Amino acid sequence: MYKKKMQEDIRCPLEYGLEVFGGKWNSRILCVLAGMGTLRYSELRKELTNITDAVLAAALKKLMEAQMVERRSYNEIPPRVEYTLTEKGRSVIPILQSICRWAGAFQKEAGAVQCCGKCDYQTK
Repeated sequence: MYKKKMQEDIRCPLEYGLEVFGGKWNSRILCVLAGMGTLRYSELRKELTNITDAVLAAALKKLMEAQMVERRSYNEIPPRVEYTLTEKGRSVIPILQSICRWAGAFQKEAGAVQCCGKCDYQTK
């Protein structure tokens, strides 16, 4: 079983931030929800190409536990579930935009591809 090397109470706040919005999918999910607003699970999955249901469900669960994303269920037939950013989730978007601009400047030097555009929705 995996055992963390550092106790959570002595970690740097940066580690908490990277845990919450780091990784391959968390920042993408946050950016898509920021740019498109409230989405149903199927709409979110469509926007995030190449993600499996298991990975999306796990990422959404983690983001909900961190209070970055809110899940709303409606008592309808067929059932309807929507995901949206919380205030805490919206507060991280400018940070992600800054990271995207910084990384984009250095990616251009290496000849890499352009930003997906999802995270830069407020600067257009």
